[in-house]
Amino acid sequence: MNKRMRAGMVAAVAATATLAGAATAEATPGGPGVTGKTISQTTVGGKDYILRQITVPAGQGTGWHFHDGTLYGYVEKGTLSHFDSTCKSDGLYESGSLLTEPSGSQHVHIGRNLGTTPVVLNVLYVLPHGAPLSEDSPNPGCDFQ
Repeated sequence: MNKRMRAGMVAAVAATATLAGAATAEATPGGPGVTGKTISQTTVGGKDYILRQITVPAGQGTGWHFHDGTLYGYVEKGTLSHFDSTCKSDGLYESGSLLTEPSGSQHVHIGRNLGTTPVVLNVLYVLPHGAPLSEDSPNPGCDFQ
C-alpha cells in the first residue's frame, strides 16, 4: 500500500472514529489521567484490527513501550511529541497530523503531551491475533518519563 493510500485509510478510520463516539473504557495506557477507549475491534486473517481513542492530558505521556504490530494514528486535538529510545524527538504531530509506529522491540518509544491542552489520538492497531495493545519497556536512560 503506498503512502497516499495509507494516509487516506488512516484519515477515513479517524473520521469514522470521531463520528462513532467511544465505547467501553480500557486500562490506562500511560501516566496519570491518560485514557484509552476501544471504538471497534475485529479479527481478519490472523490479525486484530483495533480502533481506539487515546487521550493524553497536558504534561503526561504514554510511558515507554513498543507494539507487536503497526499502529496508524490521527491527531484529532493537541500536539503529540514523540521520542525514540535514543531520547531524541522522532516527530512532532499537531492536530490533523498522521503518524505511523512500526512494530517490534527495536522501536521503543514514548508519546508526550508537552502542551497545555489534552492530546486526542485516534489509533488503528494492526496486531497479530491475541497480541497486547503494547508492551511496556523501561526508560532507556532519558531524563524524562
